[in-house]
Amino acid sequence: MAASFSSMLIIPSSKISYEASLGGLSFHNFLTAKSPPLKRNQKSIKVVTRDNHSPLVDDLMIEVQEHEHEHATLHQKDLSEMWRQIHGEKNWEGLLEPMDPLLRSEVIRYGELAQACHDAFDYEPFSRFEEEKFFSSLGMTHHGYKVTRYIHLTANTDFLLKWLIHSKWPTAMGSKVNWGGYVAVSNDDTSRCLGRRDIVIAWRGTTTHLEGEKDLRSSLTPVSSKGIPCHDDGVKVDNGFLDMYTGKDETSEYCQHSARDHVLREVKRLMDMYSEEEVSITVTGHSLGSALAILSAYDIVEKGLDRGVPVSVMSFSGPAVGNKSFHKRLKKLGIKVLRVINANDWVPWFSLWLPPFQYYHVGVELKLDNNKSPFLKHDVDCAHNLEVLLHLLDGYHGERGEFMLASDRDHALVNKGGDFLKESYLVPPNWWQDENKGLKRSSDGRWVQPERTIEVDGYP
Repeated sequence: MAASFSSMLIIPSSKISYEASLGGLSFHNFLTAKSPPLKRNQKSIKVVTRDNHSPLVDDLMIEVQEHEHEHATLHQKDLSEMWRQIHGEKNWEGLLEPMDPLLRSEVIRYGELAQACHDAFDYEPFSRFEEEKFFSSLGMTHHGYKVTRYIHLTANTDFLLKWLIHSKWPTAMGSKVNWGGYVAVSNDDTSRCLGRRDIVIAWRGTTTHLEGEKDLRSSLTPVSSKGIPCHDDGVKVDNGFLDMYTGKDETSEYCQHSARDHVLREVKRLMDMYSEEEVSITVTGHSLGSALAILSAYDIVEKGLDRGVPVSVMSFSGPAVGNKSFHKRLKKLGIKVLRVINANDWVPWFSLWLPPFQYYHVGVELKLDNNKSPFLKHDVDCAHNLEVLLHLLDGYHGERGEFMLASDRDHALVNKGGDFLKESYLVPPNWWQDENKGLKRSSDGRWVQPERTIEVDGYP
């Protein structure tokens, strides 16, 4: 029969129809590159073609059944029973090659919680959303968490060009202050599914010029020099990351206390609140946020605020944070770190090449490669993008496995803040934006930036 025909895949649960012309494309590539993936609770997929009895359709149905098998396995597993392994209890041994479907799902979820920091930040000193509306404003209520505190970062600089580097709205919170992330906790329903109450700390990646200048600093300093309780002065971390984590701004009512103060105070409060429950602490972040995630996880355990509960870091595209002694100390404290990186991203390796050549990565590495995805252009700029990394996670089936999307995660998200999808997918670049770019019409009919107010009460 002819090698080309029109096919319609109908997914009853999502009520979405996708139409594609196969041309000379193999059925495997057609399934992975064109068809919407099966949902976890979906039992079947209906294939409507001009010839339902053709060998090509039979081949397609085999691919569908194989694709469905992974989701059936995932559905059968009980996260409430496996969460300690997924959280890194055994350093993810046997879960990465090939990729365990439940682990994949959980790592993507924490990546989305980190991505939320980027989506909510609008280059002003704070998130555009109120804490109680954070996840609903981003369409993420299905994650089952509620934000309990925002984190604000203070970045100081003694560079002569510091006048170039400041918050967009310095009168609001201070010239060196920006919104840095949040602390959240799983709700009751989600906690039952997870098998524990999960406290999440999510850190935003580099956005402002000042933060970029901090990223490029390459000097190591003892963690104890900034008040983190460590009796070994040989345990050192990058000075720029440490300064941002512990920095304060006496001129700002929001950052008279450091990001560290905000995080530690909130973790203590939540640990007290859920002292009768089984609890985990998961810290996540992308790029700069990854470095701050590792540093804050270390601080929480070194200070004893974890009270023996599992503490894990889901790191995305992160640089090395400290020296070999920091690496050893982190391991001794039992902190589990899964570092997800893109093989073509220079950020995870940059600090290793800088003097004093004493930086060490921590934890277990999961290396992905954007060149393996049939969805993506060959564009080096995509290598450090978090949405691209989550897309690669979705298609990863082991180092030697073939790329095939495994969940219902929309590949259009790749172009949320970039132009990385091939043109044939018809997804416009940089499509994630607020209605009217955030401007609101005032009572006199003018379009203005709305007033932003944040309650100071409750900050340490």
